[in-house]
Amino acid sequence: MRSLVQRHQIKAALVTPILQDDKLLGLICAHVCAAPRQWKEVEADLLQQLADQIAIAIAQSELYQQAQQLNADLEEKVRQRTEEVERALNFESMLKRITDRVRDSLDEGQILDAAVRELTLVLELSGCNASLYDLDQGISTICYDYTNSIPTYQGRVAQMDRFPEIYSQLKDGLYFQFCSLLPNPVRGQVAMLACPIFVDPDSSQGMDQAVLGDLWLINHRDYEFNEDEIRLVQQVANQCAIAIRQARLFQASQAQVKELEKLNRLKDDFLSTVSHELRTPISNVKMAIHMLKNAPDETRRQRYLQILEAESTREAELINDLLDLQRLEVAAGPVTLETLPLQRWLLALIEPFKTRISHRQQRFEVNCPADLQPMTCDFGMLQRILAELMNNACKYTASDHQITLTVWQADNFTVFQLQNQAQISTAELPHIFKKFYRIPDA
Repeated sequence: MRSLVQRHQIKAALVTPILQDDKLLGLICAHVCAAPRQWKEVEADLLQQLADQIAIAIAQSELYQQAQQLNADLEEKVRQRTEEVERALNFESMLKRITDRVRDSLDEGQILDAAVRELTLVLELSGCNASLYDLDQGISTICYDYTNSIPTYQGRVAQMDRFPEIYSQLKDGLYFQFCSLLPNPVRGQVAMLACPIFVDPDSSQGMDQAVLGDLWLINHRDYEFNEDEIRLVQQVANQCAIAIRQARLFQASQAQVKELEKLNRLKDDFLSTVSHELRTPISNVKMAIHMLKNAPDETRRQRYLQILEAESTREAELINDLLDLQRLEVAAGPVTLETLPLQRWLLALIEPFKTRISHRQQRFEVNCPADLQPMTCDFGMLQRILAELMNNACKYTASDHQITLTVWQADNFTVFQLQNQAQISTAELPHIFKKFYRIPDA
């Protein structure tokens, strides 16, 4: 102040403080440079009033600035809150679309494809993909991919044991986010969020694995996924898990339905076959009894009695076959081993088929060397097998075609080969050992 007075050669000065609640805001100074002056009281009062008005003006200015700042802060908060509400509504709308798909569809492919597309668009990501796990082989395959600004990785297969720090957490049902330290040669340096598609073990309903796959979200390297986004991705992953579980349970139920339908057809075929086979001897017995009553001489009566005996034996064998089948089902069937001359036993087996083959105008050739060694086995079982093969050969060989039975021994094995001039298609070959299976339209 003193230097100011000296510099301007002030002769008289009147100074009044500008106060606000005992706080000094500044000074108001009136001065005269020409000559000394005695200030009047009215001048001092006037200067004081001016200082008071300036203090009021400064206070009003500060209040106005505070009001302006409060208003700006409030507008910013309203804007942020509006954005949060809009974002929450977008999240809720997206989750509802995915939930509706899960409810209305049993196609896991459509649902997972929609999930990665919705996440990419709603969260404005660079890309998103969904992988499915094969824990038996230890691989993860990217099956569904949607990208905005990065190359696609769909179809890529990752060996889990090569990245234990990643897949150990995902298989435990834990999510994580990170930024790649080294730039990817294709995608560059990006920020990623990995979230498992996880089924609660308590509600897995017998599924082989709890972690079915994962969701990967990719964005630019400076991006950080917030809690709301992570929570949304977890909810989407839960919906994907539900979709996969529903689809696989549906596929399993459809397979069971088809298997039951197949078993039902086999049962119907079995009942049809058994009823036919059981009725045939009974019909022959009835016919033989009728003919026996009207037989004119003893020779014919003996012939009809032989037919009755043969057909009764055949009926008993059919019933025994059914009982043996039941015992085989529970692995309780007895095995009776005996040693017999093979050629004589075989000729006795095929003798009844010669008449049938002749009536069907088929040709029959037997290649059975006379020097075959005696064989030890359950001849009852072997007889049923060969008889069934002979029955099928007779049934499915056209007239004027040949059936050939060949037997030979080598390396302590006896081989029976029965051939005819009919073929079984390659598609039907896997079914030849199934019970009562018949080729459709054969």
